[in-house]
Amino acid sequence: MIIALASPRVAASLDDGLAKVKRLMSEASEQRADIVCFPEAYLPGLRGQDFDVCAFDAADQQRVLDDVSGFARALKIATILGMERITDAGRQVAAVVFDASGRIEGWQTKNQLDPTEDRFYVPGDSRQLFEANGVKFGVAICHEGWRYPETVRWAAMRGAKIVFHPQHTGTHATGVRVTEWGAADAPYYEKAMMMRSIENTIYFASVNYALPFQESATSLIAPSGQCQAYLPYGEEGVLVQSIDLDQATGVLASRYAPDRYQEFTTKE
Repeated sequence: MIIALASPRVAASLDDGLAKVKRLMSEASEQRADIVCFPEAYLPGLRGQDFDVCAFDAADQQRVLDDVSGFARALKIATILGMERITDAGRQVAAVVFDASGRIEGWQTKNQLDPTEDRFYVPGDSRQLFEANGVKFGVAICHEGWRYPETVRWAAMRGAKIVFHPQHTGTHATGVRVTEWGAADAPYYEKAMMMRSIENTIYFASVNYALPFQESATSLIAPSGQCQAYLPYGEEGVLVQSIDLDQATGVLASRYAPDRYQEFTTKE
């Protein structure tokens, strides 16, 4: 299976964001990728960061769904789009999954919000397993994959060969520039990527924005926990890689035995 991880710069407008999505989808398709994944809440942008987020209402949401469905259908590529989802309860961070015909296969919401996001979003309450070309995969969004490893294991236990991780780590205006992948003195994010793969024996694909001060690279981690490939920090582009499904055995995830975690009680 060939996967693509698309790392665009922050969208200046909805039109600009859709144009970037189409261009990177096209690049992925030209390199024969089966599926492409975009960062967290890419359209209209993740709220609470150091950049402006364009207006986004229900009509804009429908426009994004219609346009990206058309891109996926024309380019014959399955697509995971990080976007905002408007619900009666409030705005959610979500990833919508399109198959290669442009049909919506489903949504994965961000169910574990970062505490700083509570004022902007409401959490979801369910998880879904997806499939592309017969390959099962899951989605865990940003904070979930960093701080709640059970969100990744949930998919791995159900046969996922890879978990995609749309995320945002870094800043747009000022910050520290990371220059070495996995460096000991860098933020912990890339070490967490390694753990999410090796503790489940699956691939882990983390997809960040292309930020001037990027704290983790868009990266593909093999089931061994080794970084297979990554995009240079701060550079817009698409990472296309072939994955060996036989390596993604999920053996460690399958050995998880929740029945062995019962609370001890003293017998009378």
